[in-house]
Formats: sequence, C-alpha cells, structure tokens
Amino acid sequence: MEVQTMKINNIDYAATGAFSKTITDYLCCSEQLQPFYNHFPTLEAFEAQLKEKSFSETQRQTLHQALQEQYTSLSSVNPKVQQKIDLLLQPNTFTITTGHQLNIFTGPLYFVYKIITAINTCKQLQEKYPNYNFVPVYWMATEDHDFAEINHFSLFGKQYTWESDQSGAVGRFSTKDMEPLLAELPEAYPIFEEAYRNSKNLADATRAITHALFGEYGLVSIDGDHAALKKALTPVVEKELTEQLSNKLVEEANAQLEELGYKPQVYSREINLFYLTDGLRERIVREEGKYKILNTDISFSLEEIQQEAKEHPERFSPNVILRPLYEELILPNLAYIGGGAEVAYWFQLKKLFEAYQVAFPMLMLRNSALYISRGNANRMHKLGLQPLDLFQDYQELKKQLSDQLHDEEINLEAQRQAVAAAFAEVEKLAESIDPTLVKAVGAEAQKANNSLQMLEKKISKARDSKHEQTFKQLENLKDKLFPGGSLQERKDNLLTYQTNNPDFIPALVEAFDPLEFKFTILEEA
Repeated sequence: MEVQTMKINNIDYAATGAFSKTITDYLCCSEQLQPFYNHFPTLEAFEAQLKEKSFSETQRQTLHQALQEQYTSLSSVNPKVQQKIDLLLQPNTFTITTGHQLNIFTGPLYFVYKIITAINTCKQLQEKYPNYNFVPVYWMATEDHDFAEINHFSLFGKQYTWESDQSGAVGRFSTKDMEPLLAELPEAYPIFEEAYRNSKNLADATRAITHALFGEYGLVSIDGDHAALKKALTPVVEKELTEQLSNKLVEEANAQLEELGYKPQVYSREINLFYLTDGLRERIVREEGKYKILNTDISFSLEEIQQEAKEHPERFSPNVILRPLYEELILPNLAYIGGGAEVAYWFQLKKLFEAYQVAFPMLMLRNSALYISRGNANRMHKLGLQPLDLFQDYQELKKQLSDQLHDEEINLEAQRQAVAAAFAEVEKLAESIDPTLVKAVGAEAQKANNSLQMLEKKISKARDSKHEQTFKQLENLKDKLFPGGSLQERKDNLLTYQTNNPDFIPALVEAFDPLEFKFTILEEA
C-alpha cells in the first residue's frame, strides 16, 4: 500500500514538557527506578524475557478456546487474525499487550497509538527472533464500570455523547440505545455504525471495530470477562480475601517510591476486587467478619465467599491493582504497552508479581505523536516556526514571533524634511515673482506636513494590525494542534484525521518506532 509521504521528526519526550519526571527518568534508565521493573525494553533484552516467561500447554488451550468463542461475535474473521489466534497454541508464541477502556468510536487518538505500538513491536521482534511468533493483543477493559469516561468522543471540535441509564460493567452494556447518537453524526462512518448496530453489547462492538481497523495487522482483541479465563485468578482471589496480600505489597512499594520523590499513580484498597454480575460491579469490603458488596444487601461469610469464588470465578473482577496480574496469568505475554500514567503505576506492582512468581513484563511507553496536516504545516512555516517551537507556551511563542516581526519605528521625518526643502525652493521662487504668494505656499507646505503625519500614523496602525493577524493565526494553530492546551492525542478522535486522510493508520504504522522511545512529529509533505 502506498502511503502519503510524511516528514518525520523524533524528539525527546522531555523536550515536549508534557510527560512526568517518573517517565522521563524511566526512559533515561535512572538507577532510582530500576528496582521497580524487570528488564528495560530493548530488542536484545527480550531474549531474557522470553526465557523467563513460562506458559503451559493447558493455559494455551484455555486461551485459544476463549478467543475462538469470543470471535464468534464477528460474521467473519480476518485470516491474519485467525492465524495469530491459532499460533497461540504453539509453545514458541508470545504476546505483546496493550489495554484500554472501551471508549466509543475509539475515544482519544492514543487508543490507536497504543495498538500500533503493539503491532510494530511484534514486527520488530519477528525480525530479531525468527524462531518465535509474536502476537499483538488489545486487552479490552470490558469490566470497567466508569461509563462517564467512555461515553463520549470529540469530532471536529464537537463532543458527541452516548446517553444510557445502564449500569455495571460497560462491556456488557447493550448498544441498542446508541441510535440517537448515531443519528447525530455529521456523516456516515460505516465501520462504527455497523459495529454498534449489529453487536449485542459494547464488548462485541469494540472487537468488531478493532478488527475492522487492525485485522490486516493481525491484532487479537481479548475480553477478560470470561468464566474459563477467570479460573486462573481463583488462587489470587483466595489470598486477597484471606490475607489482603496485594494491599500490603503495593503499599510497601508506594512508600519506597514516595521516598524517592515519585508520586504513586493508583491507590490500593484492603481488598482489590469487585463483585460482578449483570448490571452490577461493586467493591468487596470486609466489615464485622463479613464480606459485603458495597451499595447492595449482598454479604458472605468467609466460607461462603470462598465457595462463590470456586463455583463462579466470573463474578470476581480485579481492580486496577490486580488487573495487570490477571493479564499476565492468562497471556504468554512479554511486554505491556501503556501511556505515561499506566507505565508509572506498574512500578507499584513488581512485589506483587514476585509474590505470585509471575514474570514481570517489560514496560513500554506507547508511541506519542503530533500530527500536522498539510494546511497546518503551511500555516506553521508561514509563521516562521519549526515543529519543536509549537510545544512552547502560547505567550512564549508570541514573544518569539514579536522578536521576529520587530520593525524599526515607522518614522517619515526624512520625507517631511525632503518635502519641507522642496517647499522652501518653491517659496523662494514665489517670492521672486510675487511676494504675496509666499503665504499660500506656506499653507500648502503645512498641509503636506499634516498629510505626512497622518500617513505615518496609518502605516504604523496597519503594521500593528498585520501583527495582530499573525498572533491570531498563531493562536488558531496552537488550538488546532494542542486542543484545550493538551496534546492532540489526548483530545482528538481518529475520525478527525482519517476522514481527510484514509491512509492515516498506515502512515502511523510506517512512522512509529516503538523501541526508540521518542516523541514523533508527523508533518504532511
């Protein structure tokens, strides 16, 4: 496929001013952070990770069967995806995983960036380690219950929202009540509309969307809300209920991180589990010797809840602390790809993995990018700016432009003197011919002087007005590329770019180097 030509610049994450000290320290392999992760992700380091990750034949069969079941929600499966699913049965096949909430219409751009980072990592690993197979995986956060975080997206500056009174895990939400939102769209988006109209729930719809967008790249989407997969979590649930092991270990790590000046990203609970049924996902708390489900009348004795966990593992849902461990229990995974906050919170979890003797995956920062369309690129160059300049604060940029636009003060004094000298010659001539004309010449000389003064003010005002137009163009450019003062990837939606550039995803696949750990600036040529 021929992809539209892009001018690509890569810059240090620190140069953007948009990433935390925790992340920039990690990318610099700071000694302070090294106790909180296993191997730093380089192509060479994957060799050790491959040796450390063990995954049995039984685990592979369970995973394969679950994926086969989940992909029956699609009318047809891309052969490249089916091949990847089948390869998971082989002992030399491993995954590279990213995860995200089920944001409607994919939500912010970084949803796409995460997945492309996983795809490209697998591609590089396949070249480096040809005796192994690598599968890019998108972990669908189907059990998340924060609907307000996923029910909207921004398209061409306008927000669209899915209104629903459903509750519980969002992956189980019916998509039937999305019709008013779909009718509101400015134009047809067949991939998304068909997925939402033809799927029984949001999990199936999201799988259909990611399959349509990334099936050609062999992306496998997995839903952890599955009874057979959840059995792997049963021993963890047991210890969580009786020992509150995760809370103790995470709090120890938090204290160590804080001592080094790093702020923990997530906070642990005494019990890091939810109770999950249709329409319900609520925290499990221990009170007065009972295990209660918050905001309900449901409660269990220890024996009862242990029995519930054995008989119905699917009713126990890990929170943000235990979800990473669950992922690594059911996938032959080598690396997890996340945004800055995600990578930072994994630093809190290494002790937990050690306690369960589960290999701690490599932590990879997803690719980040600033995409500059041809129109915005023209505006940028017209203003005399380079891409790196755009990361500056607007006031700083305005000052920089002011210095570039600096002109000498508009002053027509030399012209006034020349005109005065000309009128002086005329006055001499008039006096020699008819002295009574001298007064008339003087009056005309004053008029000419006044006209020059007025023109001086008009020219000066026009220059200032021209500069204001330049500053307005700068302000508009900053708003386009940094909506709401934030990185473009955190606000804008895929369709904002793909609508005008159908090759947007292939261009990203071509541009992103997942193991270089640089911020990418893509400029349409």
